[in-house]
Formats: sequence, structure tokens, C-alpha cells
Amino acid sequence: MADYEAVLTQCFPNIDSEIVHYVNGMLEDGHDDFNTSEDLYDAIGGILQGTDDSKTDDEIKNICEKLHSLMSSTNNKDSAAPVQKLLNAPVQISSLRTETEEIKQSNSIWLSKRDSNTIVDQKKLEKAEAQIKKKQDRKQDNKSKPTIQEEATACQQINKKDIENFDIAFGEKQLISGASIHLIYGRRYGFVGRNGLGKTTLLKMISKGHLMIPSHISVLHVEQEVEGDETIALESVLECDEEREKLLREEKAISLQLSSSPSGDNMLSTRLSEIYQHLEAIEADKAPAKAAVILAGLGFTPRMQKMPTKEFSGGWRMRLALARALFSQPDLLLLDEPTNMLDMKAIIWLENYLQTWKSTIFVVSHDRSFLNAVATDILHLHSGVIDNYRGNYESFTKTREERLKNQQKEYEAQKEYRDHIQVFIDRFRYNANRATQVQSKLKLLEKLPELKPIEKESKVTLKFTDCEHLQHTVLQLDEMDFYYSKDKPIFKDLNLNTQSDSRICIVGENGAGKTTLLKILLGELEPVKGWRRPTGVCVSATSVSITATQGSPQSCTGTGWGPSVYQESWPLAPSPVCLGVRRAGWLFALIDMLNPNFLILDEPTNHLDMETIEALGNAILKFQGGVVLVSHDERLIRMICKELWVVKDGTVKSLDGGFDEYRNIVEKELAENGI
Repeated sequence: MADYEAVLTQCFPNIDSEIVHYVNGMLEDGHDDFNTSEDLYDAIGGILQGTDDSKTDDEIKNICEKLHSLMSSTNNKDSAAPVQKLLNAPVQISSLRTETEEIKQSNSIWLSKRDSNTIVDQKKLEKAEAQIKKKQDRKQDNKSKPTIQEEATACQQINKKDIENFDIAFGEKQLISGASIHLIYGRRYGFVGRNGLGKTTLLKMISKGHLMIPSHISVLHVEQEVEGDETIALESVLECDEEREKLLREEKAISLQLSSSPSGDNMLSTRLSEIYQHLEAIEADKAPAKAAVILAGLGFTPRMQKMPTKEFSGGWRMRLALARALFSQPDLLLLDEPTNMLDMKAIIWLENYLQTWKSTIFVVSHDRSFLNAVATDILHLHSGVIDNYRGNYESFTKTREERLKNQQKEYEAQKEYRDHIQVFIDRFRYNANRATQVQSKLKLLEKLPELKPIEKESKVTLKFTDCEHLQHTVLQLDEMDFYYSKDKPIFKDLNLNTQSDSRICIVGENGAGKTTLLKILLGELEPVKGWRRPTGVCVSATSVSITATQGSPQSCTGTGWGPSVYQESWPLAPSPVCLGVRRAGWLFALIDMLNPNFLILDEPTNHLDMETIEALGNAILKFQGGVVLVSHDERLIRMICKELWVVKDGTVKSLDGGFDEYRNIVEKELAENGI
């Protein structure tokens, strides 16, 4: 094989590797197509010229002569009859998988798409699973339970947690086509993409067993809240350890029998000793402490941990479901927007906790900072396909941008190459002396893959209508007290003010009073003591509460500091899957109609995808009026926040150090409490 690559890299030091690979393939396979160096120049001269604009046509022709000479000498050497080789053993196609994956990762437009009808051999799969079960049973007989690591290794022997060549449709709409996911033990996968493309649907299909996953792999999907009953929160979490619960029930029953039998029973006593040994082996005595730490990290106080689950709201029961999943430690943990139900303190704890997770996580999230802290890999869903990127979200954005640039270069190079061939064909189409060459060029064009421009996702753009800029304080709270019940004060002696250009973000634990503070600022709630002082100038204020509730939108009219509330809702589609860009567009159309000077936003990022959150941040940065918002999206807070208010213990404290200072305070507090 001629070393065309050496000539190309020597003559063009900055040439792209993909172009080298493509030209190298043409020269190796196109001996019959390039009779002269001029033919070769017609085919690749334009591509080479685009690689280095400083080279003249004569220099490019000289390089083509050198390549043609090298091709001719190689052709002469290969003219002898090829030597046939006898394979010593059959070739396993699966052994070529790594190379195939690398080609697929590159997503090169030079490659024609081939049909891939991967079919799992059910007999082989059942046989492999039977071997694994036999191995596990043998270890159980030896009183040694297989570890998660051993199970994951066994899983990799079957299919490495691969979900191959699957399609997903919703009604008549094709969401995902011919996709494959390769999950590796111990890695944490962030699943990202625009809303409505099928991310949540894929998680549900995995959890329900609709996609092929080895049966011995435990899968847990945090999807529904815990059912409310008399079970206390801590016990609800401990119940997830079925083995521990079963042993404790048996221990209790045997102890009761032995206490009622004065003479005792040797068999029962022996079994009781075995149970104690097993409980000690699985460290059953440490389980309550472990469960309590998880609950505390998710915001449950010691008092709340002893409350029946029926006394919690839906949001807190969702936190219980997450706590149960974290305590269970399944082989594959599926999370769908876990930060939506959490306050900032709980999110910071969860980020730190998941960084030490030993098995595999597959998480859908639109929280950019959360994915940067947790994810080791990013799976990107777009155009019905799923691409895999190593690294966190920031690494993904940089790698994807570079990949798109390279693909654009490939597209332009191939287009230029096609154009050069077409020029040759058009020039000599009716030249009898060149008829053979023209036919050769036509065949070469037919062999090339279909030329498709690089698909780029549409950009989301949001903009607030320009408003009159005011040069004074907009609203003050002086020595204000507020409570719903006298024995449970919410705020005491509160003194706050907002300016016409404020960019204030309110953070704090759930239940501390963040939303209550917004309602007081807007005038929906009146102080029990003290004063709320709006300015004398009439200012249109818009309170936005983005939720996924059912019902009809409320009234959107009104000016001044009276209530002007819009609770955005979707009567026909209560599921968050239908929310996103459309939802934000509807909401911003309403705000545009009101043309406010001041915005009060309550969790505006819930159920918005990352592109829309980014657009919202840019719109707020350009907004001429003031903004106060409650948010737990760290990226948005860092992007727009000039002032951070922390609501805690009946007070509101402004932090000069912004979010960094708040994170440090939270992490110090968690460490001091051993969480």
C-alpha cells in the first residue's frame, strides 16, 4: 500500500485528518479512474487548494504528479495475481465493534449509511443469563452474595448494558430511529436534547422492560411520588432493603416463638444465629443512619423523618421516592429532572452525593450546572438519533461545536470535489476522446454518498419589549412582619428594597417563605406589621408562575402594584412533555402584551429545555426594567444575578459574595451536620 498520507501531510501540514482519509481512499481504490496526473488534479486539486490557499496551481499540479507516480508504481507492484490466504479461525464480527463505534462517533458525512438490522440471538442470551444465574446461585450456596461490580461484569459479558438499534414512536410521530445506547458500569450519563424529542419516553421504556436489558440488572426509575399512608418517612426508606426487612421479620417471629417455649428449640436457635450473622454481614445496624443521612440531605428535618408519609405534600413525597432510590442503590438508576423538586441546598447535596455513586446513572436534566457536576458522559438526542460524548456538559458543548465545524469542512470539501468532477463532465461530455473518462467520472459520482448539509438545531430567541427606565427605588419593605398563624411567624422585622434595574435572585430551603415573599412584593399579601411602600409612579408588574397545572389561564390585565398574575397552564396537556419552547413563547407573548417595568418570576425554568433557559437569561440581561425571581438553576443565577437574597429563619439576608458565598455556606453547613 502506497503511503499517500505521508505525502499529503508533508505537503499540507494543516490538512484535516478526514480529508486525508478520504483522498487516501480515492487514490487506493481509483487506479482505473485516474489515467494521468491531470485526471487526478481534476479530481482532488480543488480540495487540496482549499486546504492551503497559499499554494499555486502549479504547486498543486506537482503534488498531484507525485501522488500519481506513487499510485502508478503501487499499481505495477500489485499487478501480480493476489495471494489467497486461508483463515485459521472464523472472524468474529463483534471483535470489530470498537472500530465501528469510533466511525459512528465521528458521524462523518463521507460515510454512506448502511442498514443495520441487529437481531439478538435469544437462545444465546438465555444461555448466557443461565450461566450468570448459576454462578450467582453457587456463590449464594457459599454464603457469599455477588457484588454489584461482579454483576456488572457479568452483564458486560452479555451485552455491556447495550441497548441496540431501537426505534421509538409516539402515535404517528417517529421520535427515535435506529439508535443505540452503550452504558458502562460506574459511569453517569446525562441525557439531553430539546423538549418533546422522546427523552422521558425512553426512560419509561427502559424501566418497563420494553428495551432489551439483561434480567439480572436491577433498574429503578424515580417517576412517581411515594403513596401517602401511616408509614413514617424513615421506615418508608428502610423498607426498600427487602433482604434486611425479610431477615428482621423472621428474626422477630423466631424470637417470639423461643420466648413462648421454655425448653427452646435447637433448630430455631440455630436459624436465629444464622440470621444474626447475615444481618451483621449486610451491616443492617447501619441502615437507619444511612437512610437518615439521605433524608437529611434532601431537606427532611429529624421531625419530618418521623412523620407519616400521608402528611407530606406531593413535592415532598417525590423527594421520598428519590431518597428510596438512592438508598436502594440499583445497578441502573433512572432520574427524570430530579432537581425540579429540590431547593438549592438539596441540589448541592445531591450533586456531591452522586459524584460518589458506584453503579450507573442515566439522568434527564436541563440543569446545566447539575450536569457539569454529576455527568461523566453526555448522550445527545437530536434529529431522531443519539450521539455519545465523553465528559460533562461543558465538554459536550465544546466537543460538539468542534465536531460541527469539522463536519462543515468535510461538507464543503466534498461539495467542492463534486463540483470539480461535474465541471469535467460538463466540459468533455460531448468529446469522443474523453468519453471513457467522462463515464468513469459519472460512476465515481454515483458511488459517493448523498450530499447533505449539516443539520443545525434552530436557535431559541426571547425578547422583552422595551419599557420606560425609572431612576429610583421601586419598592420598600420596612420593619415588616408576616405570618399565616401567630404561633408560626414567617418574617420578622424585614427591611428590603428593590431598584428599577434590580437583578435579584431569592434562594432558600423549601418552606422558608420564598414564594410568600414574592406575593408580599407584588401586593397579593399584606404585612401583618410594618409597611410595604411602592413608589408613587405607576409601574406595571407581572408575576409569572410557570407550572404544569390544569385549568384555564387567569386574567392578564391590570397595571400598578395590584395583582397582575398569570399562572400559565395547559388544559389539554398537563404533562411536562408538551412544555418548553412553545410554552415559553406563549408566556412571553403575554408579557409583551402587558409591557411591564418590573418582573417577578417564580421558578421560571421548570420544564424548560437548556436552549430556552439560555434564551431566557439573555432576555433578562437585556430587559430594561427590574427583575426579582425565585430559581434553583445555578446557571441562570450566575448569568443574571446582581444580588442574592437568602431566606432563612424568618429573615432575608443579602450576600455580597453572590452564589459562590452561598454555596460555601451550604457545603460548610452540610459538613458540620455530617450530611
